[in-house]
Amino acid sequence: MGFKRGLNLFRKTMSGEKIYEGVFAVHKPQGVTSADVIRTLQHHFNPSETFRPWLETERARRNRESQFQRRRRRTQRLDVKIGHGGTLDPLATGVLVTGVGKGTKHLNDFLGCTKTYETVVLFGAETDTYDKLGKVVRRAPYEHITREAVEAALEQFRGKIMQRPPIFSALKVQGKKLYEYAREGKEPPIEIKERPVEVSDLRVLEWYAPGTHDYQWPAEEAPEEEKAVAEKLLDAQPTTASSTAENGAQGKAEEQEGASSMKRKSPPPAGDEGSEPGKKQKVSAEGDAVPTQTEESSSSPSKTAAADAAPESIPAEEKKEEEKEVKAEEKEEKEEKPATSQPAAVKITMTVSSGFYVRSLAHDLGKALGSCGLMSALIRTRQADFELQEDKIVEYKDLEAGEEVWGPKVQRFLEQWEEKRVAGLKKGSRSPSPS
Repeated sequence: MGFKRGLNLFRKTMSGEKIYEGVFAVHKPQGVTSADVIRTLQHHFNPSETFRPWLETERARRNRESQFQRRRRRTQRLDVKIGHGGTLDPLATGVLVTGVGKGTKHLNDFLGCTKTYETVVLFGAETDTYDKLGKVVRRAPYEHITREAVEAALEQFRGKIMQRPPIFSALKVQGKKLYEYAREGKEPPIEIKERPVEVSDLRVLEWYAPGTHDYQWPAEEAPEEEKAVAEKLLDAQPTTASSTAENGAQGKAEEQEGASSMKRKSPPPAGDEGSEPGKKQKVSAEGDAVPTQTEESSSSPSKTAAADAAPESIPAEEKKEEEKEVKAEEKEEKEEKPATSQPAAVKITMTVSSGFYVRSLAHDLGKALGSCGLMSALIRTRQADFELQEDKIVEYKDLEAGEEVWGPKVQRFLEQWEEKRVAGLKKGSRSPSPS
């Protein structure tokens, strides 16, 4: 291929076998962590023929190490060296850049590159994690949200902006990760500061009207103490909603509150002993039922005295039933019933800089529209030059299919990477530069 002397495509063993190493991409499925992907790759790579030359070379190198070097090694176990170039949340799917062997030294180059995502934002609720895996901490009206309103609101998120990381993130504050504070129901000791990020492309791909999709709010509600902490942190964030959207949301909220209040004021079931139709049975501080005083009893002292002289005994089981009914009514009055209709959702694509949180965009977009929003789905379709295309990525399911399936793919991708690396060395670049 005309490369300069010394710029070989691959290292080779003494017997001339290729030592495959470099960078390639894996299609991470939903429900597994990035670390799980690395462990799965090692599980399949360790006994493989593809990486046998690498393991033999590494074993020989370790045998030449001094005792001091061996003691410094954290583990004596020999695995194919693998790492990834940027974590994907368990909820997310898509491109996970992976390095093997000396390719792991180039992974830092991918932390600062641009990435392209597709996400689905579901309106009407927000969670402590800003996505569908968290617990609901707040709900808000969403009926006023339209596709036109979403497209107008997206304008403020384009270009160079300031973004506040989610309260559930791995960023550290005084040596402790933010999600650890959130899980403990504590506020971070200092304010979570906004960070500069850049969005070079932000577009609506698809609009999902209510009743036309399967995206759902999480079923689990956060405990009250967690809600209190989360709401303090959420309220501390800047509000970008327009006054029109806020007024519309307030009107919707008042309508919903009025409707739910009307439902809650329904009379108790007929047949409650000692109460008139349409009135609630009173209960004393000790939980005993107290007869309701009628006009007849108040105007007839003799009847009242007679009743006091010979009070009617109420069975204990009946008392318990009355207490349960009253407590149930009180609980119903306190609880705010969420809307039963399905909310609208929108699929968005974006190309963003390093440090951008898609979950934060979903949350902030909901606020900008005078409602709430959460990330219901996420796909990383591109990271640097690696794209979510069958001929450019190793499918996770290929690993279970065996080396005869994944082996040729991995070898081809590593050869392509090595060709780019050597071409870059000819031009004076250390490695293929991610964009």
